[in-house]
Amino acid sequence: MSPSMLTVGLDPALVDDAPSSRAAFPEIDAEAVRAGVAAERARLEELGFTVDLCLLDYGRTAEAVYRAALSGKDYDLVMIGAGIRLDPALTPLFEILVDTTRELAPGAKLCFNVSPSTTVEAVQRWWPERGPLV
Repeated sequence: MSPSMLTVGLDPALVDDAPSSRAAFPEIDAEAVRAGVAAERARLEELGFTVDLCLLDYGRTAEAVYRAALSGKDYDLVMIGAGIRLDPALTPLFEILVDTTRELAPGAKLCFNVSPSTTVEAVQRWWPERGPLV
């Protein structure tokens, strides 16, 4: 059975219009996020992972959407993206996501990328048998 993973991040459609995201990541726009997420998802699937994507807004519905995603399936890994973790304005949302993960997916490993293109590296820290770090 292939390991299952939930990738959680901000909806790329919102990134360009959010002042806090633009300030935290001035070099990354919505298209870069979309491309990075798609490429890393494809690489993870090649390594044998089943990957689901959970896209969130800046807080209005984020917790409900995340709870629904975690309630629908058991995950081996949950990756919370840098766009949420490294934007100081989103620290409360990050805390909610971590606590919700502990509540609804206590057996899942948490991993964290530093950009849309470092997700595979983050996963391989917790699941090294799925290939060398590249």
